[in-house]
Amino acid sequence: MPHTPFLPWLYALLILAGFSGAAQSQDADSQDVDITADVVYGHKDGLAMTFDVFTPREGANGAAVLFMVSGGWYSQWSPPEQMKPFTAPLTNRGFTVFTVRHGSSPKYSIPEVVADVRRSVRYIRASADRFKIDANRIGVYGVSAGGHLSLMLGTTADEGKSDDKDLVLRTSDRVQAVVAFVAPTDLTVMVKGSPNRLPAYDRFPALDLAMAEAQAISPLLHVSPDDAPTLLLAGAKDELVPIDQSQRMQKAFDEQKVANKYVEYPDAGHGFGPKVLEQAVGEMVGWFEQHLKKQP
Repeated sequence: MPHTPFLPWLYALLILAGFSGAAQSQDADSQDVDITADVVYGHKDGLAMTFDVFTPREGANGAAVLFMVSGGWYSQWSPPEQMKPFTAPLTNRGFTVFTVRHGSSPKYSIPEVVADVRRSVRYIRASADRFKIDANRIGVYGVSAGGHLSLMLGTTADEGKSDDKDLVLRTSDRVQAVVAFVAPTDLTVMVKGSPNRLPAYDRFPALDLAMAEAQAISPLLHVSPDDAPTLLLAGAKDELVPIDQSQRMQKAFDEQKVANKYVEYPDAGHGFGPKVLEQAVGEMVGWFEQHLKKQP
């Protein structure tokens, strides 16, 4: 079977469509935002890595939320105006949203993708004044592979290299809240060489990794007490990322006393239907409000 990196991206688009529906059910007049498109946060191989910024024109609360634009560790550009309804559930509540793109599989491996999104957090924090955000109130979320990247940021962050010549690399990539939709957490069971590997994973070239590499980029194996508060959202009927990936992650968080919440939708698969999406979006917004908004 040929590689199909677009397949998980299609799942993500289904979820994005649900986000749009949820957004449109809210006050459409409150969706006014200023869009800053194609901000360059780094370069590699002569190419720019970029994100778009959606800033509320009124009522900005100073907190930032990064969306990992990723499906199958493949990142795709869309006109930012088309993403406006999708960002509305968060911008309507005062959050500044950054839609972050990364180098895509199969040209770039998952470890390289993780390095990209880590740099995006460092860049945004170092540029907090420019984007009028609080450098200490940054959240991140994503769907499927984007959820995996969000969890990597939540579990493996560092304070930066104090002696690096690059200001960005001297800056911390820690986030203060994470939301992960249907996210892989243990890649050791997904790569070649795993005895229980699902046949579906043959379609994803990003998973052509050595076991040692898979261990290094499995959030489940890096949970520690200083991890960011995390919301896990999963479908019990998910046949691509089995439910135990989220269940084991939640157990690890509990064991390390990391603030977390796990929401399981009994009838949902890897893609959520409209009703479940509406509930899940509400959970996401509530989680970021709880952990990122300044309390009176």
